Amino acid sequence: MTEASVWTACLDLIGGTTPGLWPIVALSLRVTLSAVLLAALLGLPLGALIGLSRFPGRDAVVIVVNAMMGLPPVVAGLLIYLALSRSGPLGGLGWLFTPTAMIVAQALLVTPIVVAITRQIVEDLWCEYAEHLASIGLTGLAAVPTLLWDARFSLATALLAGFGRASAEVGAVLIVGGNIAGHTRIMTTAIALETSKGDIPLALALSLILVSLTLAINAVAYAASRVGARHAG
Repeated sequence: MTEASVWTACLDLIGGTTPGLWPIVALSLRVTLSAVLLAALLGLPLGALIGLSRFPGRDAVVIVVNAMMGLPPVVAGLLIYLALSRSGPLGGLGWLFTPTAMIVAQALLVTPIVVAITRQIVEDLWCEYAEHLASIGLTGLAAVPTLLWDARFSLATALLAGFGRASAEVGAVLIVGGNIAGHTRIMTTAIALETSKGDIPLALALSLILVSLTLAINAVAYAASRVGARHAG
């Protein structure tokens, strides 16, 4: 198959009704967006708390969180696999080889990113506005909601970074999801599989869709942050 024919077949796949193509895309978005939402619910308040709190061992916590940003996906996948296996502490949930397990695995990878970036942003804001916030009675943890709201446009960067990590992830979701056709197969695992099988047009089609979705989500978030910042100013 020539390079031109590969691209032609790829575009035909995107524009056609290839069985299983768009369900893979839909599942990918559901898993990734759910993982980012879960990471945001956990990571934003936790990062803010670390940024404002002063306690023994805080530096060690910050170092661990920063190190977790580079957690290898296969390690995260193995930890979730062991926890969800029949002999694991959460085996009774029956989540292994389901989209739920994939969401948990991606959230484990994304949460440290959200926590680390949120901590730095909130800590910098607190250093700048501590006196002003104290003058209106917002000290310590009471200042967390206000700081998170004021930093909402900057924190979008943390969520976008998390989305980028989750959407590009292969190892962890492959371990805990199993890449089961019609059940746990998402774009990244399908790309790896189809490339190994030699179905380059399908792998390329999924790659183009993945990159396009990532660019579109980032563009929408960037435009929203610009509009919001303009109105706030």
